[in-house]
This record gives sequence, structure tokens and C-alpha cells, in this order.
Amino acid sequence: MSKQEEVPRELFTDFDGQFDGVLARVIPVAANYTSEWAGSAARYDCRIKVRYHKELVAQLEEGMMVAVPNFKGQSERSSKHGERRFTVMVISKVWPQHYGLGGVSDSHYFPVQMEIIEQAVPDWSTDDQATMMVQMTAIPINYDLCLHASGEVEFRKGFSYPLIGARVHVINMKTVDWIYNSRVKDAIGFTKKFTSPDPRKDPRVGTLRMFMESDTKIPIYVDLQKLVRYHFGVFSFTGGGKSNLLSNLFRRLIYHSKDTKIVIFDISSEYSFLLCDVFSDPKIPSKIILEEEARNAEEFAKSIVKPRDFEDDPEAEAALKQVFESGQVTFYNRPLTQVPTFGGVLTEISGMSSAVPADRPTYLQALDEILHMVTDWMEENNLSEQDKLSEAFIDEFDSAAKEAVEKFSVYKGAALSAWANTRSTLKAAMKRAATAKSTGVTVKDIVKMLGGPERIVCISMADPDTLRDIVIRLTGAALRYRKRNFEIKPQILFVFDEAQEFIPSKATGALERCSNAVERLLRQGRKYGLGGVIATQRIAYLNTNIMQQLHTFFVGTLPRPYDRTVVSSSFQIDLSILDKTLEFPPGSWLLSSYIATGLDNVPVFIAADNSEDVIREHLQPASS
Repeated sequence: MSKQEEVPRELFTDFDGQFDGVLARVIPVAANYTSEWAGSAARYDCRIKVRYHKELVAQLEEGMMVAVPNFKGQSERSSKHGERRFTVMVISKVWPQHYGLGGVSDSHYFPVQMEIIEQAVPDWSTDDQATMMVQMTAIPINYDLCLHASGEVEFRKGFSYPLIGARVHVINMKTVDWIYNSRVKDAIGFTKKFTSPDPRKDPRVGTLRMFMESDTKIPIYVDLQKLVRYHFGVFSFTGGGKSNLLSNLFRRLIYHSKDTKIVIFDISSEYSFLLCDVFSDPKIPSKIILEEEARNAEEFAKSIVKPRDFEDDPEAEAALKQVFESGQVTFYNRPLTQVPTFGGVLTEISGMSSAVPADRPTYLQALDEILHMVTDWMEENNLSEQDKLSEAFIDEFDSAAKEAVEKFSVYKGAALSAWANTRSTLKAAMKRAATAKSTGVTVKDIVKMLGGPERIVCISMADPDTLRDIVIRLTGAALRYRKRNFEIKPQILFVFDEAQEFIPSKATGALERCSNAVERLLRQGRKYGLGGVIATQRIAYLNTNIMQQLHTFFVGTLPRPYDRTVVSSSFQIDLSILDKTLEFPPGSWLLSSYIATGLDNVPVFIAADNSEDVIREHLQPASS
């Protein structure tokens, strides 16, 4: 037996003697810098040739990991320490090849083509290695598998050039489980040996889409604390299962973290049902905030969107009734008069500036002086755009505006003069907003919930303008409070589903302020225990500055090539790997993370646990 064949069998599998492959070629791939969104490619494309076996073709899958001896393992240093090193790769494509079919050309007589092609069919059911083989392409993941003389196994980050002609070894299920899960399970404190789709029993995300012909499934875990703190994204086309995946992740966070809070900006009004088992649990304080008051359970049920399989299910209605009767449901007390804020003042000044005629430069100078007064006040008092105005500020603001229009001789009949001489009316607006009291909850009440016992706050509203206003005020308040008090616990996860409604790539006015507020949250939040999740079907439409803040992402089917290239460029994932997602059924995902998985920035295909199975189990006692 040659040296390269002497490998520990406990790490690899040859599929009961069926796998016999070698590394045939290593092709350098030139980087593509022609466009910002050109996507990224691996530095090398590795070609593997495997002896044909009909059973083997059914078992080999894209996403499996293989190991090939490399040049560092041949070095004197490695030989001295008895170390063996393998370059680890992920299989990107697998296909069988028939030598006879290679000679068929479109220029040949058509009946001859058909005869040769049809004669190949019986060959596939044999194990004739003289006429058939299996071809594979693989992409290095920039990790080496190191086998020490002591028997210790280590994964070492960095690329090593593999030995062309060396035997290829498929990493087995047990080793894959150890690679992806051992470090993460230690971090989250999960020591149980079994695995289960039940979110209460097991914090797993799902199972690996690997060795799918086997009856044994490999679970996949993520570090829940890092997942929240360093932000994550979920991207998939309509029907790909974004909400299903998110609701299951939320259950894991609630059941397997001590005090993590979740704030859901639910513009689709679907999470009240998708998490109905959690909202019905008296041990988990939570709150559902509707756009309008629901006077009874029937009105509440009508306002909630249910998955297609539950639309006409009476048990679903019973479950929502149980949620309503638990006292968790309230509604948003929308102010009858908009509360004046510094952001509103700045917007007014900006609007006045854009409307100044070109022949009135002194008007711009007057507005510039007023603007400096406002920004100086905010800086001196450590205030943000979301903060409400005070009477002391309004007095100073009114005086500064009048002085500015007089100093720069603004015409008394001009709109700017009228605006500057009526700033004291902001006091009346403040009083009207203060007296607009009713039942329900205000933004101030929601802010209190962030420090209260509530684990989940679901703000379920179809009106995007109202929801954006809440996003701006709530995220700003959370950041200010954490900064002033130097707190990082409890962790709070802000959920932006249908993210294109909150953080579009191009925006003005309130939409721009909302996008800026979310960007500020993700840029600064991780220092204070505030995390964010971005979920959307069109990643190309989002604020790219925000996308760069995400450290973990789940990618489902994205039919549009441009969306895939944006993911590839943003997260350094090879396009050939991303193209595999086009074959995914709903509930399957490509998962990669810089910080929350067992191998940093290594993509893996997973099948997420189905949230609807948890709901069905919950509905049985709900209807009895």
C-alpha cells in the first residue's frame, strides 16, 4: 500500500469500496474585477476523476467535502513532526461520463447518433469501468485537515496547493458532524447526543444536505449568541421559506438562550400565526401590536395572514383565539398629531433650502445660520433626530430664525420669512400630541418593553409609513439607552422582513431616514448587544452599506442572476456554489458565516426544520 493510501479510515468513507478517485487537474481561475458586482470565483478549480460504479453515482452529491494530500504535507517540517496535511474541498459538480458518447457529433448521420446514444443506456446499469467514469469539480475552502502523529485531528485555516495525481478521500458523516458542530455545541452548551427537529429539545437549525441517501441525518448548529450580535440575512425568492426559517430560528433563540429579546417588524402580518405556539405559552411574556384595535378574537384572526395549508383550518382559528384570549394582543396608539422632533425640523430646513430661488443666495445663508443653531443644540445636549423638541429649544429656535431672516434681509412676503416667524407654533403642536391619549401602546411603551419581561414583541402592521416611523424611533431609542448606560444585555434582535420596505438602495424623505436608522443600528449595535436580521426576496434592491454589516447569511433560490452576483460579491462565495441553490426545494438553504458556524466562511447546504410541523403539533391540543 502506498503512503498516500495510508489514511485513518475513521475520518473518510469510500462508500463500501466503491469510491476510487484521483485529483486530475488544478486550474487557476483569474479574478474578475470588471465590475463591482461581477461576483467572485474560487482561486482554483479542481477536477477529480473517479472510477465508475452505478451505486456511487446515486450517493455522490454537490456539497460533500473531500480531502487531498498537499505539498505542505510533503515538507521536511511535516515529515519531522509526523504530520500529514490534506487540502479540503467542497464538491461543486458531479456527472457520469461515457466514453462512447464522447465520439458522437451533431454532424454524424442522425440514425447513427440515436443508435449510439440508445446503446449507452444498458451500460449505465453495469459497473463497466472500461467505458465509463465519474467526473467531479471541487473548490478549495481554504482549510487544511492536519493529522498529527499523536492522532489529534486539526483544521488549520489557509490554502495549500494539492498534489495532482493524489488519491481523493471523501470525508465521512462523523467527521463532517465534528467539523461543523463540535465547536458550536461547546459554545452554546448543548451536550446531548441525540438530535431532534423539536425546537424545545434541540437548538439545531436543521440538517445537512449531505449523504442524503443515508438514513442517518447530520444536524447543523449555529452559535445563537453570535448569530444575533453580528447580524444575519435571509435571502430567497417568494415561496422559498424565509418566514418558515425565521420563525424556527426565533424559537431556538427563545428556548435556548436565557434572555434574548426579539422585535419583529411584521409588515406581512404573518408571524402572529407562525409563532402562535410561542405566543400561547404563559411562560414566555410577549406582545403582539396591531395596526388597529381588534375588539374580539374573530377580528384578530381576520387580520392575520396564514400559510396556504392553514387558511381554511378551523384549528388555526382556535389557536389564534387562544393567543387573543391570553391577553398578549394590543394595538398601536398612533398620535393624532405628529410629535415634533429634531428630524422633522432638519427635514423642513432641507426642504426650504431646495426651494430657494437661484437669485436669492442670502436666503440660503439665513437657512444655513438656522441649521447651525439646530445642530449645535443637538450636539451640546447629545440629541438625535428622533428626539422630541423641548420648550427651551423652541424658544431658542424661534428667536434664531427671526434673527436670521432679519440679518439677511429676507423679504417679509417670502415663504421663508413666514416660516421663520411662526416657529413658536411648535409648542401648540407639542401640546396637541401630548393630549392625544387613548388605549393601546405608544412608541414610548414599546421602548419600555425592551427593558421589561417581554421576550417577543411583534409589531404587525400593513402600513409601511407607520411601521417605518416606529423603526426610526425605536431603534434610535434603543441605541441611545444602551450607549448612555453602557449595557450589552439582554441581547435584542430587530427583525426586518420584507427588508426592501425599510432599507432600499435609493430613497428620499422618511424612507431615507428609515434606511439610515437601520444602517446606524447595524453599524453600532453589536457593541451594545443589539442585532439585526435582514430578509428579502430581492437583495439587489437593498442598501449595500447595510449588507456589508451581515456576518451570517442563508441563501435560498434566487432566480435572477444579478441577485446571485450581489451575494457572491458581498460574501465572497463562488458563483458555481450559489448556482446550486437554483435546484433547491422550499426549505433548503446555503448557509455561510464569518463567525457563527464551525468553519468560518465555508458554505454548506442545509435543509431547515419545518416550522409548520411545530404548528401542526400545537394545533392538536388547541382544538380540543
